[in-house]
Amino acid sequence: MCIFVPSKKNIQLDILKNVISHAKEYGFVFPSSDIYDGLSAVYDYGQNGVELKNNIKKYWWKSMVQLHENIVGVDSAIFVHPTTWKASGHIDAFNDPLIDNKDSKKRYRADVLIEEYISKIEVKIEKEIGKASKRFGEDFDKEQFVDTNPRVKEYFSKIKSVSERMNRSLEKEDLEDVKKLIEELQIACPVSGSKNWTDVKQFNLMFSTKIGASADTATELFLRPETAQGIFLNFSNVQKTGRMKIPFGIAQIGKAFRNEIIARQFIFRMREFEQMEMQFFVPPGDQKKWYDTWKEKRMQWHLSLGIEKENYRFHNHEKLAHYADAACDIEFKFPFGFKELEGIHSRTDFDLKSHEKHSGKKIRYFDAQRNESYIPYVIETSIGLDRMFFAVFSHSLKEEKLEDGSSRTVLKLPPHLAPTKVAILPLVKKDGLDEVAKKIANSLKNNMNVSYDEKDAIGRRYRRQDAVGTPYCITVDYDTQKDNTVTFRDRDTMQQKRINIDSIIESVEYSDF
Repeated sequence: MCIFVPSKKNIQLDILKNVISHAKEYGFVFPSSDIYDGLSAVYDYGQNGVELKNNIKKYWWKSMVQLHENIVGVDSAIFVHPTTWKASGHIDAFNDPLIDNKDSKKRYRADVLIEEYISKIEVKIEKEIGKASKRFGEDFDKEQFVDTNPRVKEYFSKIKSVSERMNRSLEKEDLEDVKKLIEELQIACPVSGSKNWTDVKQFNLMFSTKIGASADTATELFLRPETAQGIFLNFSNVQKTGRMKIPFGIAQIGKAFRNEIIARQFIFRMREFEQMEMQFFVPPGDQKKWYDTWKEKRMQWHLSLGIEKENYRFHNHEKLAHYADAACDIEFKFPFGFKELEGIHSRTDFDLKSHEKHSGKKIRYFDAQRNESYIPYVIETSIGLDRMFFAVFSHSLKEEKLEDGSSRTVLKLPPHLAPTKVAILPLVKKDGLDEVAKKIANSLKNNMNVSYDEKDAIGRRYRRQDAVGTPYCITVDYDTQKDNTVTFRDRDTMQQKRINIDSIIESVEYSDF
């Protein structure tokens, strides 16, 4: 008898399909222009999605701006002077290396094909470690095994050689060697399985548009591919009007646009997306210290969400961008493996120096302590808001088997990020229970986001609230009319207890389940 064992890739695809399906079914994310069959790699956030997204924004903004005396925020325009993108290097260097498969007619990013090849080797390493862990049990020393096992060492050596060659070729823009590497690794098209590739070509990712009253006088502009440049353009304005002293930061949340040819994996890679960025300005020579500081601070921020540490890792860049002297990513374990969630870059003084050159305006800071004027260096933290949404949402979606043999789908979002903090449920819609429940709901609305639900049996309503991630449910029953108490239910444990109506806010904020 032949038994089918699903591959890791199939399991990952199933998880991703469940995430996409749940996001649409419960009002989190919809394909844009859905009634017209959607628009590739463009998405809308539904009634629950926009609340989750806004809560992530608030949490980031509070931790990055409101809790720091030396970081302030801006909201710069999407349209900027076209010379901005010449100065930043985007016109000349903001390209992706693309390759077409001649048989499937599908287009891919050449570097992504190679990175996915590397990911497959990493999966093999994980399997070897997993088998050894089972074999040796509590005596297993992972670090020693990785350092000494011949097969694992060979895998790591392969990853190193492939990665170094790819980065070296991309840095030299040797696209012919990038194609050779793909052919030598026998990388096949994921759709057709064919290895019949075209040459690799560079493709600029910026969207162009025009501004002006007529076609004859219109000026060509670009939709911004990042929010960082708006911060750099406003450096002097913010520093002088805010009387900011270095070190200080400027933060921004805003839309960015990239003409991604290989846009896939749901909201992980989109053509219209939001970034949460902070540029931290430091004296020349101090950049290494602050780079290490912000690496640690940003990882701690992610861990503060309550997601297990093993879902995160640092990935240091071997190939650096033209503006950087150090860079790394905080990668998250998405349904399809570890991928970039946030970038931390030491951008040197490239941006401010280049804008000073192209604008002809002085962009300097006078440091009274040093008694000198200089162009500051910059440490950047840049996180994709949509990717953060995806990370939190996909990790929180669980299918649980219950003690009675049934199952439930539950979205275990961090309570402070959940779209709705508490649901108010009358046991039945009669005998005045609904009136009491509505009164409670209205009394809480100034303090938190509340939903009121009176349709269907109470068990079905619990399941519905579990599925949208509501951390707590308040059930109004006949005892409520007698002793002014309600049933307080925790989403994660499903435990219940009686509390006084007057203590609902305190119980929600300081739940001790």
